[in-house]
Amino acid sequence: MKKKVNKYIVFAIGAFFLGSLFPTAYSGVDTGLEQLKVLVDVMQRVQENYVEETQPSGLITGAMQGMVGTLDEFSEYITPEEMRRMREDTRGEFGGVGLKLVMPSRGVLLVTTPMPDTPSYKAGIEPGDIILKIDGKAVADMQHSEAVDLLRGAVGKSVKVEIERKDAKTGKTINKTFSLKRENIVPQVVYSKMLEDKIGYVYVTDFSGHTMADFEKALETLKKQGMQALIVDLRFNPGGLLSSAVEMAKLFIGDNQMIVYTKGRKEEFYKEYRSGAKAKYADLPVAILVNEGSASGSEIVAGAFQDYQRGVLLGSLTFGKGSVQQVIGLPNEGGLRITVAKYYTPQGRSIHKNFKAQNPNSTGGIVPDISVPFDVQNARKATFYTTNLIYSPSKKTIVPDGAPVEDPVLNRALEILKARGVLASLKPQPQEAR
Repeated sequence: MKKKVNKYIVFAIGAFFLGSLFPTAYSGVDTGLEQLKVLVDVMQRVQENYVEETQPSGLITGAMQGMVGTLDEFSEYITPEEMRRMREDTRGEFGGVGLKLVMPSRGVLLVTTPMPDTPSYKAGIEPGDIILKIDGKAVADMQHSEAVDLLRGAVGKSVKVEIERKDAKTGKTINKTFSLKRENIVPQVVYSKMLEDKIGYVYVTDFSGHTMADFEKALETLKKQGMQALIVDLRFNPGGLLSSAVEMAKLFIGDNQMIVYTKGRKEEFYKEYRSGAKAKYADLPVAILVNEGSASGSEIVAGAFQDYQRGVLLGSLTFGKGSVQQVIGLPNEGGLRITVAKYYTPQGRSIHKNFKAQNPNSTGGIVPDISVPFDVQNARKATFYTTNLIYSPSKKTIVPDGAPVEDPVLNRALEILKARGVLASLKPQPQEAR
């Protein structure tokens, strides 16, 4: 065991000599050499003395995670498996069965909804079903991510899912097993509907690879239905692709104006993202809904709208995730996600919150034009209900805790857009001569 560890010591010594030969490229090697020796010593002592046998690869992975994790909340070492999953999530599609799941408590995997026209939907899996086993493996001892990985896989391959369901009529608990053939799943990320007074409503869950295509399609549909104003709901939207967020803003902001820019320690990370000459919906009245779950791309859109007074922002202070991460591939097929720059709104505001700062004024985020307090849990329930995210083959709905929740943020936005329409229609009356 000791000989294995000595290889790392040889590597460290080799790096020291390379540093002496190439002082510019390796200027930091000698300064960290002593710490590197300590790290190798710790690894050796753990392998020799820990109560259970350890593997060098696991210890090295832990060391890398710990090192990068000290930088900030968003820099991290990514394992090869996490890199694969990240590519799937960013692309916005994957091989799976089409289930939206939550794990309200350890070992309880609850179906919130089967996605429309997916294997789960067609087979008859219902909201509220509890998944007991996946391919014969009990879910009780799994993490949420482990269960998701088992459900995903190669398109065309089948997976068996055993569920527990309470019969609505008898109240009895029944078990069912479904054999589901995986398909290419493209999650729905845009939900739209026409509200009262010809006010369109679009809820965007994230900024993935096909968000903008779906968003523009939703706007076209609402336009054909006579939309005269729009509410864009970005609550609980954690962001995603920068390009999607910029493209969304460009639909409403024109004249080649700045949407967002990035600035880092290196000049190469200074980049400007601007609108086009004309915006397709430049004259459409817009309200943007945000809350503490709105981050990154959501904050870019909200910040641009606010700086140009293009629309009204309602809700609560956003999350404050205004930093740019670059993913660097590593030889082991893992990766390094590291913060290289920060986002700035057109007026130069940094929306990034310093999560490690002790200063209570270090809030970051975007402050809405109109603050409408709303409990996070109730906001999530209301959003689910308003957008009809939760549905089933039997056309039943499942809303957490049963009854729908009033949405004061959405209601306030409706009031403002209605009032705007009324005021715009008012015409001054001619005054009688005296």
